[in-house]
Amino acid sequence: MSKSSHGSDDRAIRRRLEAATGNNHSDALECVVVHYRNQADRCTITPRECPEDERTTTWLSADLSAVVDLDAMR
Repeated sequence: MSKSSHGSDDRAIRRRLEAATGNNHSDALECVVVHYRNQADRCTITPRECPEDERTTTWLSADLSAVVDLDAMR
């Protein structure tokens, strides 16, 4: 596993998530992309503010290829 990048790919994904959730809730979620060498890159979405005891169970991960532009799907 390689460390998460903070490049343009991550910014584009965050913009897509903000569009999908609406501006009122965009600050509530955080998106982290982890790039892997031998498997699909993964996007994990978590609440930005989450109690420490809930961090291990309050998240959603998906292959980065499954994250699409909402406007393109409409």
